[in-house]
Amino acid sequence: QVQLVESGGGLVQAGGSLRLSCAASGSIFSINAMGWYRQAPGKQRELVAAITSGGSTNYADSVKGRFTISRDNAKNTVYLQMNSLKPEDTAVYYCNADLRSWAMGPRDYWGQGTQVTVSS
Repeated sequence: QVQLVESGGGLVQAGGSLRLSCAASGSIFSINAMGWYRQAPGKQRELVAAITSGGSTNYADSVKGRFTISRDNAKNTVYLQMNSLKPEDTAVYYCNADLRSWAMGPRDYWGQGTQVTVSS
């Protein structure tokens, strides 16, 4: 069984910073890409940032220059450093991992989500 557990969300004023963490645990054989998605009320879930096992990154245009994704492969953990936050960044942020467990082939796993609220 594989779990993704997120932490680090909360309430912050515009211009502030938050750091999200997501740790994968369980019977993990290997992890390919990890990433963060977000979903605001009434909107579709969208990719925020992703990082491969080799460290290649991809960002949504709306967060480039403000957010940084990183990972610690030894800890099966991915981070999202969010700076210069804006009210439009308010959403539930979900961790995603494309991984292979000992019991199953590669598939996507999702965390439970963490709320990020940016006040103006």
